[in-house]
Amino acid sequence: MAEDDSIELKFRLFDGSDIGPDKYDPSTTVASLKEVILARWPQDKEITPKTINDVKLINAGKILENNQTLSESRVPVGELPGGVITMHVVVRPPQLDKNNEKQLGDAQKQSRCTCTIL
Repeated sequence: MAEDDSIELKFRLFDGSDIGPDKYDPSTTVASLKEVILARWPQDKEITPKTINDVKLINAGKILENNQTLSESRVPVGELPGGVITMHVVVRPPQLDKNNEKQLGDAQKQSRCTCTIL
């Protein structure tokens, strides 16, 4: 990787902490970046993504697709010579399984209040 072509990125987590900055080749895919994020995810966080599909990367207001490279996703390489680009990391909440959904539905039915008009 040529030093001039590399892109310096840091990843801002939901609580304001950062992972990085590190340099990446413009041909690096978004999926590869997500794997780096998973590998370097802080252990003290309550919310922890399990797979790359649990993570969304946002740059300049756009959600980046897994199959795109940094250059394809139009990361502004030339606009910030020598600067660090911050990408925001959003973690998708865990999916409820069928048992949890049923328990949640039952709890909502039990805690429902009713009004009677006389």
